[in-house]
Amino acid sequence: MLLVVLFFAAYSCNNNKDSHSGHQPEVAKDMYTCPMPEDSVFSEKPGKCPKCGMDLVKMEMSNHQQDKVEYTCPMHPEIIKDKPGTCPICGMDLVKKETDSKKVADIELESLLKPTNEFVVSSIPVTTIVQRGEQIEIEALGNIAYDTRQVGSISARVAGRIEKLYVRYRYQKITKGQKILDIYSPELLTAQQNLLFLLKNDSGNTSFIEAAKEKLLLLGMSIEQLKQVMKSGKPSLTISVYSNYSGHIHEASNGGGMNTEPRNMTDISLITEELSLKEGMYVQKGQSVFTVFNPNKAWAILNIYGDNQSLIKAGNTVRVVPETAPNKYFTAAIDFIEPFYRKESKTLTARVYFNNSVLKIPIGSQVKATIVGNSKEAFWLPKESVLSLGMEKIVFQKADGGFKAVKVNTGIIHEKHIQILSGLSTTDSIAANAQYLMDSESFIKVKN
Repeated sequence: MLLVVLFFAAYSCNNNKDSHSGHQPEVAKDMYTCPMPEDSVFSEKPGKCPKCGMDLVKMEMSNHQQDKVEYTCPMHPEIIKDKPGTCPICGMDLVKKETDSKKVADIELESLLKPTNEFVVSSIPVTTIVQRGEQIEIEALGNIAYDTRQVGSISARVAGRIEKLYVRYRYQKITKGQKILDIYSPELLTAQQNLLFLLKNDSGNTSFIEAAKEKLLLLGMSIEQLKQVMKSGKPSLTISVYSNYSGHIHEASNGGGMNTEPRNMTDISLITEELSLKEGMYVQKGQSVFTVFNPNKAWAILNIYGDNQSLIKAGNTVRVVPETAPNKYFTAAIDFIEPFYRKESKTLTARVYFNNSVLKIPIGSQVKATIVGNSKEAFWLPKESVLSLGMEKIVFQKADGGFKAVKVNTGIIHEKHIQILSGLSTTDSIAANAQYLMDSESFIKVKN
């Protein structure tokens, strides 16, 4: 290449010499060279390279070429004219189009010598950050669960043996006032005998008789059962336990407390399996035997990921669409945000209460939700302009002759834009698509 430069320098000097001496400058002749630059072979006529035998090719004489001036539309680059005017499509004034030779001339040697992991030579479109308010819509996934505020407990008021069980399997539907089980209790039998003895031998002692009646009622005997015992004059060997709630029945926990978490609904065997509580088993006084969940009162449990957790607050409007029945979508509001992370989950949980008596959405159904109601005033940049390096985010800022990598701090991602927290100003020009400037064989280096 050095020989090429010397050749053209000498050729130019000869032309200048001829012009100063009064002779007409000779017309430049076509020159031919070998395609292999290491051979450095030049000739005034076509032929073969004496070194490698390849055909000589014609050289482009850039000093005899004139840059052609063209005009184009900023909005419609396919419109190209050789003189100024207006765009026939949108009516905008045409602007001068830079030729490739001029673009190359604008690139300095210093830019080309910079490391590729710090500086990129390119002429791709640029953009800038824009400050505006965005109406944020957050997508979330979740499922339908029982409203634990509506959970009821069926307990044994006396200790005894289960003589008859009227429910047989988990998730069996029951109604309020339905008989659940019969219990044989020696304590209850003794209390009935005491009442009957008072009625027979001391009927005038109303205070003792009323106290005996009150005790039987406290032990779980109904008023109808009490009247039947007093009418027949014989004690009842068993006492019936009735449900005060309507819904799906579940077994209570072994510890005696109320089990507010329904079993895993993904295992079909748990739904159809019979109850572990059997006839002939004994229950303790005060023991919680069953819990009843009301399917008409439910909530949608939504999982909010970390990037959007700061935007969620109670009262936000939510549109919930069940995946099993998209036509049963409903609109509600976030009622409660759990102030903790659930086990083995790093998502924030929000609860949306709703009335399921009409929709009849099956408990356990998966749902998609769209949360609206938050407006975010921030600086925004297209997502394609930001490149993720793992723990860091970078953009390519326009500089003299190319682009340099700049570290930025980002916030939330909304649709096709990403929030810029720091690292840029509104006057900085940024590459519209950072992927085009990413070299797969080099690691980008940024200055903090």
